Amino acid sequence: MRLMLLGGTALAAPHGFAAELGRGDGVPWAPSKGENPYYGNRDDRFFTPEERETVAAICARLIPSDDDGPGATEADVVTFIDRQMAGFYGRGQHWYMKGPYSQGTATQGYQSEHPPAILYRLALAELNTYCASQHEARFVDLSEEQQDTVLTDLDEEEIEFEGVSAKVFFDLLLKNAIEGFFADPIYGGNRDMIAWRYIGFPGTRYDYRDFVDHRGKAIPLEPVSLMGRLGWSRP
Repeated sequence: MRLMLLGGTALAAPHGFAAELGRGDGVPWAPSKGENPYYGNRDDRFFTPEERETVAAICARLIPSDDDGPGATEADVVTFIDRQMAGFYGRGQHWYMKGPYSQGTATQGYQSEHPPAILYRLALAELNTYCASQHEARFVDLSEEQQDTVLTDLDEEEIEFEGVSAKVFFDLLLKNAIEGFFADPIYGGNRDMIAWRYIGFPGTRYDYRDFVDHRGKAIPLEPVSLMGRLGWSRP
């Protein structure tokens, strides 16, 4: 039994308390009690099927696949975002989320009274409402050109939602998509290290002392994730 000392009194720590705090840290801390990384073997965690489909379609336009290289679809970015929304990040668990709420500046980072997961849920619903009113179709059913126009209007604040900020939602989703594309595959995106292969990044190796003086030249090494070359996608 794990014990936590508070004011000289020993208290039994509830099972899973460290996991609830997220990342396995906090008080008390115990090894392997944080959220388990994603190895490619978990079901969807937060999004409904329709939400997941919409997020995947948005990511496919933000980081499109083309003749030059792979995009968000091949990297399975939507799974990374899904996992993030289901965890402590999606809950805003390590952020101050109480009032008063006021308009922030562009340099102050995330500004919303809603944690990211709730912002996604509310904004995705409003996005499809907007698309239905303007195009009589869901976002996923629009042409790529129409989807690009909608996303551009979100970015340039030409579209406003009623309950949440459309611009904050767009900025957050773009940030999460980039993170999911380049993050270590252990977190769900960058499947098969496809983004690292695309940019020539050798991954999370022990050190690069042999290449300190490479002067920008390509490093001829296969990428390695936190789980090794193949182990991250273990069954």
